[in-house]
Amino acid sequence: MKLRTFLTSAVATAAALAFTAPGALAQTAYKSEYRMSLVLGPAFPWGKGGELWANKVRERTQGRINIKLYPGVSLIQGDQTREFSALRQGVIDMAIGSTINWSPQVKQLNLFSLPFLFPDYAAVDALTQGEVGKSIFQTLDKAGVVPLAWGENGYREISNSKKQIKSPADLKGLKIRVVGSPLFLDTFTALGANPTQMSWADAQPAFASGAVDGQENPLAIFTAAKLHTVAQKHLTLWGYVNDPLVFVVNKEIWNSWTPADREIVKQAAVDAGKEQIAIARKGVIEADKPLIKQIEGLGVTVTQLSPAEREEFVKATRPVYAKWKGQIGADLVNQAEKSIAARKP
Repeated sequence: MKLRTFLTSAVATAAALAFTAPGALAQTAYKSEYRMSLVLGPAFPWGKGGELWANKVRERTQGRINIKLYPGVSLIQGDQTREFSALRQGVIDMAIGSTINWSPQVKQLNLFSLPFLFPDYAAVDALTQGEVGKSIFQTLDKAGVVPLAWGENGYREISNSKKQIKSPADLKGLKIRVVGSPLFLDTFTALGANPTQMSWADAQPAFASGAVDGQENPLAIFTAAKLHTVAQKHLTLWGYVNDPLVFVVNKEIWNSWTPADREIVKQAAVDAGKEQIAIARKGVIEADKPLIKQIEGLGVTVTQLSPAEREEFVKATRPVYAKWKGQIGADLVNQAEKSIAARKP
């Protein structure tokens, strides 16, 4: 009697498992919360991209994948340059990271920081949405993460508390906060500035106290961080670097999800990335550039370089460009240059 009861129970269990959806079985291995690292929160276009991605994933998986945002790179004590390593090691589950911050670990990402590589947004899109973007994603995959989509922090414009910047000579001796990238240090040294590496959290008090003269960041960060209130009264639009962002997932986390959920997460990243890029560019791609007018309304002197003035900066940084072309990989840089030359406006 006991044997018959046992067999009946076993058959019933097997039958129940046979009719259980694969996703439900896999869900037992899912975490209750996935940690997404971000440098900036949802008040900024960067963080807004994280919020969009998390919300889309939560809705489309009916809550199976619940993502919590950790802005300020708080999972790694605010050290932006450690984010990629922490992601690869599993300290971070997923992230929207800057190509600049991850370039010390993945040298090919320095491509996007070559001074004056991108003449316009069409040039940026030609790389991220073309063969160069695919090549970069293959490199990231080999480096230990799963890249899914592109976002954008934007063109990095320079501001300071001292004077109008219209030529390399105007930068001489200015203490400029930069991120922890050797290429940025080389670029600003070539321009005669005194580049100072520090985290964003440390930078703003340094501007307010006058310990640091200036910084370079996208305009959306300038306004959201209210940099006009920390002595940044002079802003020059020089478009020397654009900072694409990458939506990525830790490989072990990625492999723990069902194929169907992976596809959902990937498509959500692509959709969020497109929306995030539009937010990052809002106010600067329109003919009347309302974001620039807004900044001028805050009492900031905004300088737009003429083509001839910009060319002086290009010439001053060409040795840096040439040096880093070899370090990044001449083939990759040549491919990027060809893609930009062939771009459609």
